Amino acid sequence: MLKGVKAVLFDLDGTLVDSMWMWKDIDVEYLGRYGRVLPPELQKEIEGMSFSETAVYFKERFGLSQSLEAIKAEWIEMAKEKYAHEVPMKPGALSFLQYLKEHGIHSGIATSNSRELLNAVMESLKLGQYIDCAMTSCEAGAGKPAPDIYLKVADRLGASPADCLVFEDTPSGIQAGIRAGSRVCAMEDRYVADQKDTVLRLADYYIHDFGQVLDGTYRRLKQH
Repeated sequence: MLKGVKAVLFDLDGTLVDSMWMWKDIDVEYLGRYGRVLPPELQKEIEGMSFSETAVYFKERFGLSQSLEAIKAEWIEMAKEKYAHEVPMKPGALSFLQYLKEHGIHSGIATSNSRELLNAVMESLKLGQYIDCAMTSCEAGAGKPAPDIYLKVADRLGASPADCLVFEDTPSGIQAGIRAGSRVCAMEDRYVADQKDTVLRLADYYIHDFGQVLDGTYRRLKQH
């Protein structure tokens, strides 16, 4: 899988770190504060949106009077402690990051999350020593499935998108990597289990542990 790869680009939530468990609870609590109920399809509808795009969606969908900045600030306040103290890396992630660093392969993060929460989890897990570039979709100018963030992170790392390997967990993220021109490996995450058929159809490879990349036990979905 790593043959010819000059840079590895990671989605954050549900891919590099196990954090999706908190967001449904946060959405339920947040909407409850304003007398709104979480629709069952919400998570799928906001999948891949940047933090700012999600705030716009919430404001319009639920008729919230708060400003976009106030909405985002409240989400950050609700999530920051969890990102700083309760979010672990996905299985095998640390060893894989160490391998990439030792072999001179650049690493980047391309996340739809906020800069504040990205910084909190990077500091908590000491990811800065391994990650050469970390960017949010807000900074890139568009959320996934637009390819913008992967194109910009690849450029920052001095790599052609064709020489990059992307790790993602959701269909919109996988599409973003594909549209950028990269190969994409899907990371198993229980919070997108209902979309697994779509994930398997879109991605080039599939894993549930980053160790599988190195020991060759990953699932190949497409021939190259």
